[in-house]
Amino acid sequence: MSDFNKRRQFIKTSTAVAAASALPFPMINIKTAGAADTVKVGILHSLTGTIAIAEKSVVDAEKLAIDEINAAGGVMGQKIEAVVEDGASDWPTFAEKATKLIEKDKVAAVFGCYTSASRKAVLPVFEKLKGLLYYPTYYEGLEQSPNILYTAQEASQSVIAAMDWLMKNKGKTFYMIGSDYIWPRTTIKIAKAVLAKNGGKLVGEDYYPLGHIEFSSAINKIKSSKPDVILNCVVGGSNVAFFKQLSASGINGKNQTLMSLAVTEEEVSGIGGENVVDTLTCMGYFQSLKNPANEKFVKAFKAKYGANRVVGDTLECGYIGVYLWKMAAEKAKSFDVPKVVEASSELSIDAPEGKVKFHKTNHHLWKHVRVGTFKADGQVDMIYESALIEPNPFPKL
Repeated sequence: MSDFNKRRQFIKTSTAVAAASALPFPMINIKTAGAADTVKVGILHSLTGTIAIAEKSVVDAEKLAIDEINAAGGVMGQKIEAVVEDGASDWPTFAEKATKLIEKDKVAAVFGCYTSASRKAVLPVFEKLKGLLYYPTYYEGLEQSPNILYTAQEASQSVIAAMDWLMKNKGKTFYMIGSDYIWPRTTIKIAKAVLAKNGGKLVGEDYYPLGHIEFSSAINKIKSSKPDVILNCVVGGSNVAFFKQLSASGINGKNQTLMSLAVTEEEVSGIGGENVVDTLTCMGYFQSLKNPANEKFVKAFKAKYGANRVVGDTLECGYIGVYLWKMAAEKAKSFDVPKVVEASSELSIDAPEGKVKFHKTNHHLWKHVRVGTFKADGQVDMIYESALIEPNPFPKL
């Protein structure tokens, strides 16, 4: 190349560099038209095992929310990409998958867990690795973590409210039964404290392993003790056997008050409506609620997954968890966990369950407490609804 051509090339290159430096951003950062921005989130639930009957459908609800958000433009212009993992109803597996989602997949948040045992298994993972979990299941309370946002009822909004209502309306002698792990045992411990405080009597208490299917011993105890109320904290597939065996023994909702704290409309689809008819449930949400947000949610869920599908409390709590994360990220203008958590303080949403909001400091939602009776079709007739109750995960009993 001649000296003249070299000088001309230098001038041309220098001019281009100068022009580029005048731009508001470096040229190397300009994305091609085909480079779509995405943000990854994790979905971590039991798709297999004994808890899958209650948990698989929560995944459907969370995916529905993601699809709706993506169709509306995503979060801060970025489409959500879901990485789905199976906790397999096994607590060490939950911890392993949570680690993988945070460390390998670099997810901005995780929507997941169902049982308290699975949540307790992943809690140290999220705290150590600075991840963020949205937890959608009613639980025993007695917990607050900087890395977990709780979108369902805690004890003061579930078992304490349920016991207060039952003792005022149904009687003061109780038989309590649950699956053998942290949520049922802690929930029943709280229920017994409420019972004793209000002059009630415990006539029986039993626990069975997850997946247990033989309840004849418990049913015989119920028949002999004749409680005013059975408080049912059995979880997952075991409820199918429990309710069928109760019905076969002649115990049903017409002749015995039974309230379940872990049976929603979704579980009834597996248990059979004929086996739970006239029994009670205490939740923050029922599919039968009448409001525009719920009608939209139910319609969209059925349109995506089938007209015969039903929704329940944990599905709704999983669904709104995705929206609450979106709202907090956009408020914070960031996906950084501390900023999203800070932006969640007092964040409100017009949810299918009604307008709810996060507490200013304790990471739980203000919730309505609702009591209802199951019908033969598995839907719920609501018979009691509270005003919004402030979350109190560490109640003084």
